[in-house]
Amino acid sequence: MKKILPAFLSCQGARLGDDEKRLFERYNPLGVCLFSKFCANIQNAEQVRLLIKDIKEAVGRDNVLIATDQEGGRVRRLTEPEFTPVLGQSAITNPQAAREHAYLVSHDLKSCGINVNFAPVLDTPNPKTSDVLRGRCFEKDIALLGKAMVDEYIKQGVCPCIKHLPGHGRGAVDPHLELPVITESLDELQVDFAPFKELNKTPMGMVAHIVLTAVDSERAASVSAKVIRQIIRQEIGFDGLLVSDAIMMQALKGSISERAEMSIAAGCDVVCLGNTGLEANEELCRSKIELSDEAAERLARIWPIVSRTGDFANYEYVKNKYCAEAKNIISYDYQYDATEVLNRLRKA
Repeated sequence: MKKILPAFLSCQGARLGDDEKRLFERYNPLGVCLFSKFCANIQNAEQVRLLIKDIKEAVGRDNVLIATDQEGGRVRRLTEPEFTPVLGQSAITNPQAAREHAYLVSHDLKSCGINVNFAPVLDTPNPKTSDVLRGRCFEKDIALLGKAMVDEYIKQGVCPCIKHLPGHGRGAVDPHLELPVITESLDELQVDFAPFKELNKTPMGMVAHIVLTAVDSERAASVSAKVIRQIIRQEIGFDGLLVSDAIMMQALKGSISERAEMSIAAGCDVVCLGNTGLEANEELCRSKIELSDEAAERLARIWPIVSRTGDFANYEYVKNKYCAEAKNIISYDYQYDATEVLNRLRKA
């Protein structure tokens, strides 16, 4: 059997190009992450279904993980009027609303063929929190609301991915642009770890590009064996599939292949490339990364989840109820858009 490349690649448009088809066929990636800006993968449901069909035919497997970031609010790749408008997490304050949110997002994702959502965010907001995270975190009851979302995603056949392990809330800068350094002690960081401990049975999680000086003052968590082993795997007890945050972010140094190899060597099961061009995808595919036996065992728990069809018979009722209760649902805060920052940097 052909080896699976432990990576979420990206693609460059509304349909898969010939070069991408050849790349996916040759390297057999575990999955692909779809974006709405720069790569412009998401336009409408039918177009996304055709793109995913292209991807699966090129890879040669039906069980390809197709992921996106559909948190809600300003971090949403599926947008209205084609898709359901959903709030940012900071506006969600009770478990019922959290379940409805995940139900509506699941409906839209499953209607297209997307089976992984890089959500919910379990970071604890802090006075230091960078603008890149503001509005994306629950303001209180993080574990309670996060569990409601995780459970509903799983029920409806979408694999959730909690982020950003082991806690990004104290990061004062945007990792898309530079590396956040967190200097608090491990005792102080217990508050940040707590929601992840409560949800440590979630099937997938994403590790942050942050430095925890109390554990490893030299390396970001995503490339630190100490942080992954001692904090994420042991103290937090997370045993799901561990995915790196996008390795094209400027928080990491080195070539794309070096970043990928450092992430896997440190203990990540899979790397996520992020929204970037064909050349970076090619370099990642040429890197020396392999799916470990432990990662394969964790991955095996995900396939039964994403094979579920979901039950969306009450979609219209739930949507109307959710939208009626969410008074400011269209009033998204666009004061900071990390994707757009990166797009501007590419054009500069």
